[in-house]
Amino acid sequence: MAVIRPFRALRPTKDKVAQVAALPYDVVTTEEAKKLVKDNNYSFLHVDKPEIDFDEPVDPYDVRVYKKAGEKLSQMIKEGVYKKDKNPCIYIYQLTRDEKIQQGIVACTSIDDYVNNVIKKHENTLQAKEQDRINHVKYTKAHTGPIMMFYQEDPQISNEIKSWILNHKPIYDFVSVDNVKQTVWIVDDEATIKKLTEMFSKVSSLYIADGHHRAAAAVKVGLEMRQSNPNHTGDEEYNYFLSVIFPDKQLTIMEYNRVIKDLNGFSEKELLEKIEGNFELVYEGKDPFKPRAKHFFGMYINGKWYGLRVRENSFDENDPVGSLDVSILQNLVVSPIFGITNPREDNRIDFVGGVKGIDELARLVDSRKASIAFSLYPTPIDDLIKIADMGLIMPPKSTWFEPKLQSGIFIHSLED
Repeated sequence: MAVIRPFRALRPTKDKVAQVAALPYDVVTTEEAKKLVKDNNYSFLHVDKPEIDFDEPVDPYDVRVYKKAGEKLSQMIKEGVYKKDKNPCIYIYQLTRDEKIQQGIVACTSIDDYVNNVIKKHENTLQAKEQDRINHVKYTKAHTGPIMMFYQEDPQISNEIKSWILNHKPIYDFVSVDNVKQTVWIVDDEATIKKLTEMFSKVSSLYIADGHHRAAAAVKVGLEMRQSNPNHTGDEEYNYFLSVIFPDKQLTIMEYNRVIKDLNGFSEKELLEKIEGNFELVYEGKDPFKPRAKHFFGMYINGKWYGLRVRENSFDENDPVGSLDVSILQNLVVSPIFGITNPREDNRIDFVGGVKGIDELARLVDSRKASIAFSLYPTPIDDLIKIADMGLIMPPKSTWFEPKLQSGIFIHSLED
């Protein structure tokens, strides 16, 4: 059963929070980050992506980058940009975009729950990216980026959250750079904190939606600190990590499209012939083909869109991973036709989150930054739950959750 724990958040003052809050480090490039922080010394990207503050190009994994992150966070605390709450609290975090609302709680979750698979994963991690976040935690002595999790909705928890919202004023209410309304309430009443904690203790599983590398890093740092602490009790802050937990029905998974840089020596006609062995052509034209159901795919090449439907005998419908659209595309097209067997490492393939829109695919191909693009149907959250419950792993870049959590609103200090 899931453990959640209140904590003393290190958080920006109300007058600075809109300047501090930033998109996660891994959804913006260095160039994009530099533009976002222009004339804003308070942006959390200075902590989360500190390579932007070097005059010369620097490897983001350079030790100087992590030192800069720690220095910048310490500076912001010293300057009073951040204050720490006096008592451990739980926070309610509401995201609103286009009138769609999702309400979750911000609390710490247990590294033991992660180890014991109460917190379930659906993605493998890369050692280099994991080590990057481990270094970041060590040099900042904090969890600076929240892990987005979800649980199968419990009406009691939802009602408790709504009741608090109705009877209390938010501590933050602003619109972030990605045009999402960010609203936060502090739950500082001990009885309500206890009630929420007890309610979550009856939740059988939490699922990581976004932040597998951050979660793995937090757990590894915590386990290492346990080993080096002769007076370990289990109550130390390193035993818990920063999480935002939403009910599953409120989350939005968008499609994660693919673009490939070359045609692997094939002509358009030859590609179509190969693809039609496993796919039925259902559309051909200038208008974008955005799949409206599972097992349909769009393909853009040479200024033209094609609609494809996978043939029934081409994959195993009973295989929970193999029947995912991302698996079908990888196994029947990307690997055998384009020769890309390791999409996580191969620089011939790029991934485009659905938030950028289907026109972005055509733009990339028309500008010759890619040769061909594929649009997919979003992975249903029920498929993610089924796969995670079975202890299986989804292919890389299977899900794109929107909106993204802002970094810098909540920090969990390991030195509490």
